[in-house]
Amino acid sequence: MDFKKLNKNKFYINWFKNPWTYVVGAVLLSVFQIVTLAATGNPWGVSGPFANWGAWIYRALGGNVDKWYYFSSEGAQATLNAGFLNDPGSIRNIGIIFGALMATLLASQFKIKKIKSKKQIIAAILGGLLMGYGARLGFGCNIGALYSGIASLSLSGWVFGIFLFLGAMVGSKLLVKFFM
Repeated sequence: MDFKKLNKNKFYINWFKNPWTYVVGAVLLSVFQIVTLAATGNPWGVSGPFANWGAWIYRALGGNVDKWYYFSSEGAQATLNAGFLNDPGSIRNIGIIFGALMATLLASQFKIKKIKSKKQIIAAILGGLLMGYGARLGFGCNIGALYSGIASLSLSGWVFGIFLFLGAMVGSKLLVKFFM
């Protein structure tokens, strides 16, 4: 394959090199939400399968999550017993991870950046932990609680959106004050 020709191809440039518009992103999110709901019977969610991943890893190390409240329901037990490859949410998350990597590679945007300071590491770890904890407390992340909530005409999606915006404002101020 001649990569010099590929880099000059208009189709490749428009679809893989240039960023898509927000409208295209919104339409694709909507289509994926509809397809996910039709195919699995559940709204699109990202953070829930990560909890299952933790449970599967804990089980593999000899632990038992069967009595934990979050995993005590029949549905949660069925998901855990079915395994990773039989969980649509896990397969979707793997697709999101590899899709994001492929999009980054195709757009020639992959870079390994130098870590600037220990504060940057602390901010990243603290932010990730708080976001993950918040996603479980709020029964979803921006995908599950916001997009899926709004798409299913739930008031909770709009309430989540308001507090997501307020939290982002507060978080941004704290990030600049303590970590920049």
